Amino acid sequence: MSICVIGTGYVGLITGVCLADSGMNVICADKNEDLISKLQNGEIPFYEPDLEPLIKKNHSSGKLRFTTDITVAVENSSCVFITVGTPGLEDGSADLTYVYRAAREIAGCINGYKLIIIKSTVPVGTCKRIKSYIDDIIKKTGRNIEFDIVSNPEFLREGTAISDFNFPDRIVIGTDNEKAAALTSEIYELPIFENTPVILTTVETAEMIKYASNAFLAAKISFINEIANLCELCGADVGVVAKAMGLDKRIGEKFLNPGPGFAGSCFPKDTRALLKTANDLGYDPEIISSIMKSNLSQRKKTVQKIINSVGDPADKTFTVLGLSFKPETEDIRESASIYIIEELLSVGGIIRAYDPKAMNNMKKLYPELAVDYCGDALTACEGSDCIIIATEWEQFFDLDFKIIKDIVNKPVVIDLRNMFEPGYIKDNGFMYTGVGKQ
Repeated sequence: MSICVIGTGYVGLITGVCLADSGMNVICADKNEDLISKLQNGEIPFYEPDLEPLIKKNHSSGKLRFTTDITVAVENSSCVFITVGTPGLEDGSADLTYVYRAAREIAGCINGYKLIIIKSTVPVGTCKRIKSYIDDIIKKTGRNIEFDIVSNPEFLREGTAISDFNFPDRIVIGTDNEKAAALTSEIYELPIFENTPVILTTVETAEMIKYASNAFLAAKISFINEIANLCELCGADVGVVAKAMGLDKRIGEKFLNPGPGFAGSCFPKDTRALLKTANDLGYDPEIISSIMKSNLSQRKKTVQKIINSVGDPADKTFTVLGLSFKPETEDIRESASIYIIEELLSVGGIIRAYDPKAMNNMKKLYPELAVDYCGDALTACEGSDCIIIATEWEQFFDLDFKIIKDIVNKPVVIDLRNMFEPGYIKDNGFMYTGVGKQ
């Protein structure tokens, strides 16, 4: 099957390269000339483990191509994926500008039957509205061309996206058309998907599955954070609590790691969008409404915990280890580190920071923040009054606190990811504060 992927950002590039690697002919199309030029020259626009060699391999073989000419890409493909971004607006709703722009491009150059698969995260009802939108454009030009729209949400996690695409927990296909369902199923009739459950459902249900899944995971994180706060008050250990909870098959162990609150490109945006959809329908969902409130509360508690560890924060030096919202990515969208840095700067704190991948993004997106970016973790700890471990990068496990003890101003560690056992840090002469641990 010849495939066109419109939108060569995170989801689009992962989708394109994985389908090409499975043997399909893929054209990734994007209006961003600089982005396409870099990809054609082997430059990868963002960090994702194992992505670069796969792109180079499939680009060299001719299975994966990049272009700014969407017309050529659509005309030479039987299946068109829409994978453009749907950022959140101020009122919480999803900005569908890029989705409609892609739909307009397709409608203008469609030259025969096309299967149009929307992988972008869109509110319930969007796919049907896009179908009517494209149909209207085609009819206005006097053409009579058939096409089908399918909702096929993505469930990729940054840092493990290649594996998530190739070995998904489920494949969701939303359509009311048997032909479209059969054609979409063909794409996933590969040996690696052989044992993957396929959910064939309506368009609206498929769209809702994406939002419901992300909101539930966000709620799970918020719940364990509240349990961690209770553990701190009553002397319990949230690590043991979470482990025991996770052994219950009805609950599961994933997303029971307490911290400074959830972040990233999906959970905050999608939870707000789901809430906006509910409100637009005249419904006030109490649990979903509380998720974002709880997350902000957790961030405020985190900052207060940091300030309490040093007393007056003015002119104190805070070391922030980790800027990305999670390890194995350079993505800082809604990262707790940004909130923490902004709050500490507002009360007169001095910030030294290190992250193995995300520092360039911070410098570019937050040039106004007075942050001293350091070349390594050890340098960032020099003269510190408080070391804040904000992202659980694996290399931070190698920190030698015996050496660090000699270069800090005050031996204080705030472990927001519970990377270390409290006893280990305390034995090296530090005051230790974790999340839900004593």
